Amino acid sequence: MTQPLPVIEPTTLTTDQIATLQHEIRELASRRHAVVLAHNYQRAEVQDVADFVGDSLGLSRQAAKTDAEVIVFCGVHFMAETAAILAPAKRVLLPDLRAGCSLADTVTAQDVRRWRAQFPDYVAVGYVNTTAEVKAELDYCCTSGNVLDVIDAISPDKGILFLPDFFLGAHVRRMRPDRKVEVWMGECHVHRDISPHTLDQMRKEHPAAEVLVHPECGCAGQLIYAVGRGDIPAEGLHIASTERMIQLVRERPATEFIIATETGIMHRMEQLAPEKRFFPADRAAVCAYMKTITLESTRDALLLDRHHVAVPPAVADRARAALDRMVALGPAVVARPGD
Repeated sequence: MTQPLPVIEPTTLTTDQIATLQHEIRELASRRHAVVLAHNYQRAEVQDVADFVGDSLGLSRQAAKTDAEVIVFCGVHFMAETAAILAPAKRVLLPDLRAGCSLADTVTAQDVRRWRAQFPDYVAVGYVNTTAEVKAELDYCCTSGNVLDVIDAISPDKGILFLPDFFLGAHVRRMRPDRKVEVWMGECHVHRDISPHTLDQMRKEHPAAEVLVHPECGCAGQLIYAVGRGDIPAEGLHIASTERMIQLVRERPATEFIIATETGIMHRMEQLAPEKRFFPADRAAVCAYMKTITLESTRDALLLDRHHVAVPPAVADRARAALDRMVALGPAVVARPGD
């Protein structure tokens, strides 16, 4: 990680203040013909004011097809860059420039060029959690929601360089054991620290709960191996992207779920399945970068036209092909708050 984690500032607003700010944001967005996009890991009150809430893939699709003149991206920097690449005629605003990504920081464009030189015949696939400069060196982008669709779209005789997330790459290897996959040693600090021990303790406290685990989690591989050995039952254990988690809490008959990903997603789950109960696998699984975005900074982005995110045309042109392939492959569900 090349930058220190920002300090998370807890929400101290009253209910009336939250409502006032949300009203201001909607009024400003209407006046500027803007759309507000929010990632699943955003603060609850930010999700509630967004026009669309979803994962990186779903929000990328919204950015690509919107007829809005301005996109306010309540996410992290690489997501705003992706929107700027896919919607070059739009003005993309990021409410807080501190909204970086520890995973994206683990690989540079120079790293990719060197790696590709070692494996000249391999296809380079990169998680969307990368900078625009890195995307420009890739053949495909993907998210956890469509990574297997992307892998399956590549000729089976081709080797694959997967970056930057080691845990998601290991998941690809488990799910597609016949493929030649080299994996970069990057990680998300939030998902890395969700441990099997903490998850096991939560399962003991809530034995009837089903478990939803993001494939970026450090515990995902150990859980799968434990299932394979027969140490824990496979029933009720799901390795899933954030959007698949959203689907599962609506589809599954269980009334309790343990959630092994960033805790912000539970707000949306509670809205979509209010009759069910959700427990974090690790209460400390909070992304400080995501939480830099506040209602105040979202309002100010619209009011003061800040902070504009743009990608140099030469970089954008090269990155767009990999992103277009990502957007074209695999399902995604994006919901308005409360849907």
